[in-house]
Amino acid sequence: MQRTAVNPVTWSQALGFNQGEAVTGETRTLHISGQTAMSEDGRPEHDGDIAAQLALAVDNLEAVLAEAGMSLANLVRLNVYTTDVDALFPHYGVLAGRLGAAGVAPTTTMLGVTRLAIPGQLVELDGTAVA
Repeated sequence: MQRTAVNPVTWSQALGFNQGEAVTGETRTLHISGQTAMSEDGRPEHDGDIAAQLALAVDNLEAVLAEAGMSLANLVRLNVYTTDVDALFPHYGVLAGRLGAAGVAPTTTMLGVTRLAIPGQLVELDGTAVA
């Protein structure tokens, strides 16, 4: 797979995402369901702690990628849902740092929502990966 960043403006790169990405030579596409701060046995974790929830959601995202033989480096699209955008921003570096360490800046959308499916969850990540 070859990725080509598409950035008619460059401000988004400082925030860790591209405006668009053209992917050629794709062989497999993985569509990843929303990942939250859930334990391996399906229990919600870190009630009220958005930073810890974000870190665990990224761990769970990486677990799905790994199971498919991929990593964060294969992520081309990431959606971030949160019940509190203002509370998430100070901790967004957790996610941006892990994406940066993987050498990737997937197209990203952040949405503020009134609630997530599991009560107490504050952040959810879903995405698309290609290999």
